[in-house]
Amino acid sequence: MPDTDLDAIDRRILDRLQENGRVSNVELANDVGISSSPCWRRVRELERRGVISGYVALVDAAAVGLPVSVFVQVTLERQIEAALETFEAAVKARPEVMECYLMTGDADYLLRVVVSDLPTYEAFLKDHLTRIPGIANIKSSFALNQVKYRTSLPLG
Repeated sequence: MPDTDLDAIDRRILDRLQENGRVSNVELANDVGISSSPCWRRVRELERRGVISGYVALVDAAAVGLPVSVFVQVTLERQIEAALETFEAAVKARPEVMECYLMTGDADYLLRVVVSDLPTYEAFLKDHLTRIPGIANIKSSFALNQVKYRTSLPLG
């Protein structure tokens, strides 16, 4: 749900939390220029409204043995609701699928998959992805180098 009624303080709070979700409330309040109690209330309100959807630790994929990123374009045989639902349910169940987007253009879906190596991706492809009913075409592109990766939104 879009939320365009964020004021400058809310945006500063969000920017700071995107940099460091573990920042203390006192430090956050100092950084954004308000006292602790109003800062705490604002953060809780942003959480309640769903602007802040959660807090996570960002893990380096290569450091945990998942250095291979594959971008996969999937085209379905037919773009009917049942086929879309079947495909989406199947990819949601796969832990190596980090992102999945319903697209416009040449492919119906774009996936980002992380794996440890090429044989692991091949097994994922053969044992899981190609077995989803209704797939007409799969194109895989391997990332050679991650040039830029961000998790924080540009709030201005």
